Amino acid sequence: MSDRRSKLEITLNVLRTIESGVDKPTRIMYAANMSWNPTQKVLNRLVEEGHITVSEEFGTQRAKKRYEITEKGRNVLRYFTGAEELIRI
Repeated sequence: MSDRRSKLEITLNVLRTIESGVDKPTRIMYAANMSWNPTQKVLNRLVEEGHITVSEEFGTQRAKKRYEITEKGRNVLRYFTGAEELIRI
């Protein structure tokens, strides 16, 4: 049985996933090993906080959302990555 991830770990995982170039919500969900509803909640919160941006491409069927990390999101990743490195033994 594995330990549950904290909200911080999940958030950082999503930010790292988006920074690596994964920009579609379903692919973010799979890369972050999450289910759909929690993924949507995290993405919406990150957009509201200004850590990522969302753009919609309108096609023939429906809008396709794409996410991109902002400079604020990159700063958060740098900060917590540095903190993780300091804590590791």
